[in-house]
Amino acid sequence: MPLSPDQITSHDSVLPLLRVQARALLVAYEKSPRLSANFASQQRWLLGLLAGALHLRSELDTNSGGVPMSRFIDQAQVHGIASRNTADAFIKELINYGFIRQTTEAGDKRLRLWKATELPVELMAGWVVLHLSTLDQFDGGDRVATYSVRADSLARLQPEIVDRLLTLDAVRKPSGTFSLFTWLDKGGVVMDRMMSGVSDVSKGAARIPTSVLSVSDMADWLKLSRTHLTRKLREAEALGSIGWDGKRFHSAMWLSAEFLNEMIAAQAAKLGVIDAAYEQVFGS
Repeated sequence: MPLSPDQITSHDSVLPLLRVQARALLVAYEKSPRLSANFASQQRWLLGLLAGALHLRSELDTNSGGVPMSRFIDQAQVHGIASRNTADAFIKELINYGFIRQTTEAGDKRLRLWKATELPVELMAGWVVLHLSTLDQFDGGDRVATYSVRADSLARLQPEIVDRLLTLDAVRKPSGTFSLFTWLDKGGVVMDRMMSGVSDVSKGAARIPTSVLSVSDMADWLKLSRTHLTRKLREAEALGSIGWDGKRFHSAMWLSAEFLNEMIAAQAAKLGVIDAAYEQVFGS
């Protein structure tokens, strides 16, 4: 049986395991910052997941010459991710950066098709394997080994994961302080940085220290507007979700236990979806 979110959040090693996962996600971001930045807000992440699923499904179809532009735009609307104009602009941006390439259907030059290039497919594969590895650490499973046996594992599993993520409110519509950052440009990376630097939590602790020491340094590293990031952090501070041991923005940041639990719950919901999709595709 797949692990449930409750089983994940109640695991004795949930924080150390999610901390390792967050650090791995930051390493992936640093390897491909431009590509990763394209998927680092909630809306862009969902659009990127959808684009990946459509591409991989088309790769399994031997008669497909690629994904029609109109299909991506229609699906973005159907799932309530973005307007037609936003979805169209997103796919054109990926073309401009060379993350996807346009093709044409033989015999019909009017049909606009696209395929993903090598780098985003590698990023998708790494994302899937990382999360399967985290799940294996929770229960001593062999998901990564099973996944690695077949060459078409990514094309079979990633779309199944996306189908489930796009219908899960816990992922689509987060609440609390977590939701403040999901729509921030690179907000997901900001929270990965927070999670990667949290200390082990003492029982009953209200504040959890992190290794984040300078908001300016974090903004520079992310190539993110300091003003925009500072404004978002002030909103979180007003909720009592973050603070500083000394001078605001220039000393060690702490997270409230409630905010940390929100981040853990969000990761558990995502991991639960991934494990359920894995179970569906590969069985027990």
